Amino acid sequence: MSTEKKNNGKGTFFGNLLRGLAKTGKVVAPRLIDAISGGKVSDILAAITGDTALTEIDKEMLVKELEQDVIEMQEVSKRWESDMSSDSWLSKNVRPLSLMFLTIILFIYIILDSSLKGFNVDEQWISLLGNLLMLTYGGYFGARTLEKIRKK
Repeated sequence: MSTEKKNNGKGTFFGNLLRGLAKTGKVVAPRLIDAISGGKVSDILAAITGDTALTEIDKEMLVKELEQDVIEMQEVSKRWESDMSSDSWLSKNVRPLSLMFLTIILFIYIILDSSLKGFNVDEQWISLLGNLLMLTYGGYFGARTLEKIRKK
């Protein structure tokens, strides 16, 4: 199992959960891995509470972390719902505009790099743009998917 966090960020709850269990030497039950892979909070909660290899303290800690993650996702959704109910055009369109801007900048870099001899963008800017694009695409499309799932 990889110990690296995606994009050197804080990682996802599910990835951090598995890394935390592995780091402490715990045997991760296949039922828990399956529940985490499925991504349903209720299945993960059932797998944690039904796991016989985990101590009660471990179970309590994992449930608290899971609750905290759910609260964090709900707060982000509330903030986005608030943006959408606002009368401000900018607050409703800042995510798509950011996505378009970063994508256009990426294409400009690609075109300049491939067409101009000697054009060189410093590696730190390429890395920053890549991280911003991954964050923006993940946040925009991932959040849109979650919003659609929640409506169903």
